[in-house]
Amino acid sequence: MKFTLDPGAPANLIRGYTDAEVRIGPQSVRGSCIVTADTLITEWEPQSFAELRPAHLEALLALAPELVLLGTGPTQRFPEAQLHALAAQRGVGLEAMQLGAACRTFNVLVQEGRRVAAGLFLR
Repeated sequence: MKFTLDPGAPANLIRGYTDAEVRIGPQSVRGSCIVTADTLITEWEPQSFAELRPAHLEALLALAPELVLLGTGPTQRFPEAQLHALAAQRGVGLEAMQLGAACRTFNVLVQEGRRVAAGLFLR
């Protein structure tokens, strides 16, 4: 009898990041983006974490995640209280962390089959 690992459905995994790009699967993204296991949105309006507003968070919440990760760039920063309130109203967790930590956490959660959406900022 031979056992093999069934990797399941193909998923977007973050392959690497630098100050200039995030590599998601075969793609190189050079600006802010939204990523889920099966969706990649590279045309996301806020170009920096400082520009993030509730209307921008709506794009993440529309993907029906159980958890939203915010990769805040090279340093950890925290979102405004109104962003936490918006996520809480929808029953969605919201976590902010440095970009590298968000990328690693995203990959682990996707591989566990969790419904996670990440908003990633290079700056």
